[in-house]
Amino acid sequence: MENLADLRKNYSRGSLSELDVHQNPMQQFELWFEQASKAQCPEPHAMTLATINPSGTPSARIVLLKGIIEEHFVFYTNYVSEKGGAIASHPDVALVFFWHALERQVRIEGTCTMLAPDLSDQYYLSRPIASRIGAWASPQSQVIPSREFLESEEEKYLTKFGEQPPRPPHWGGYKVKPHRIEFWQGRPSRLHDRINFIKINDEWNIQRLAP
Repeated sequence: MENLADLRKNYSRGSLSELDVHQNPMQQFELWFEQASKAQCPEPHAMTLATINPSGTPSARIVLLKGIIEEHFVFYTNYVSEKGGAIASHPDVALVFFWHALERQVRIEGTCTMLAPDLSDQYYLSRPIASRIGAWASPQSQVIPSREFLESEEEKYLTKFGEQPPRPPHWGGYKVKPHRIEFWQGRPSRLHDRINFIKINDEWNIQRLAP
């Protein structure tokens, strides 16, 4: 392995001022997301979701943002997965987007709750048939004996439901209501721009943070 201490990059692609950002961080996020998409950043909707397990230990994984509804960040998963259990126990979560090509990241902290069932139904029915069957076939986060077990479960549910599987009761959407959103723009000499939005009394307050 190469010497990790020698891996360095000088960030110089942009800047960010508290005078330039939208007063509403959701509008600023949508602007940055659109720019990341136009820049063809790989999987611009990929985000790290950090949760707190029932035992109190942290856990993180990558999930996909599937929409913004009434200023909530929306994703879908198995309710009885590890992340689902963590959210049920501790609804406070954190999200991180990282768009390397633009030298940007967005950090979000908020409260996570289940999405309305009709919205979960709507999204589930828009998925490819293989993904819909997969939601039935996979006992997410549980120990399984083999790959063959998954393939057997997939075949079982495909035979059972055919081309019109209903949404599993254990699968659906979550929405994250943010109370903190930080926009990070890489700058030279590690003097990065960090513009932080904190919600106080239902109003967003803007701060600049030291890098």
